[in-house]
Parts: sequence; C-alpha cells; structure tokens
Amino acid sequence: MAKKDSKNYDDLSNVEVQRNFLTAEEFPEGPYGSPIRKDDPVELKSSPWQEGQRWYSNFNYEFKALHQDMPREMDGAHPPHDDKHKDEQAPYNNNEA
Repeated sequence: MAKKDSKNYDDLSNVEVQRNFLTAEEFPEGPYGSPIRKDDPVELKSSPWQEGQRWYSNFNYEFKALHQDMPREMDGAHPPHDDKHKDEQAPYNNNEA
C-alpha cells in the first residue's frame, strides 16, 4: 500500500469566518411581549470567548488585507484599523503547501 500523504486540513475561509465573526441576535430577549426571562438580563454570548472571535459589524471590512494601507477618502472618516506590521490576515493566508 502507498503511504498516505499527511496534509494539514484547514476549513474553508467561509467556515472560519462563520466561527470567528459573531453576529447580533435579532431578538436576544425572546419574542416580543414574551413573559419568559422578562426580568433576566440579556446575554449576548453564552459560550466562552475563543481566540480570534470578534463581533461582526457593518462598519468593518471583513477582508482587511484587501484594504491594507488604503485610507478612507472622506474627511473625518473613521480609520480602517489595518495592522501596519503584517500584510495578511487569518484565515485567508493558510495556502501553505
């Protein structure tokens, strides 16, 4: 039998994004007018934080490496928060052979 190649397995980038970018729930406190958990505080995340997880926002670039070193063009615009010390961002740079 031939020896199997031992290759590193990586998830597709959209699976990694789904795991790392957290979206807000539409109704975190339950259905409108529901008495269930009426007096309990709203919990936005029930599991512990993992490395690389962050909230997804409409005001962020999903693929920040694409916008690396490109300033926003409007005066007074919020900076894109790109990392000046690295050119790539996980999980998009896992194409190692």
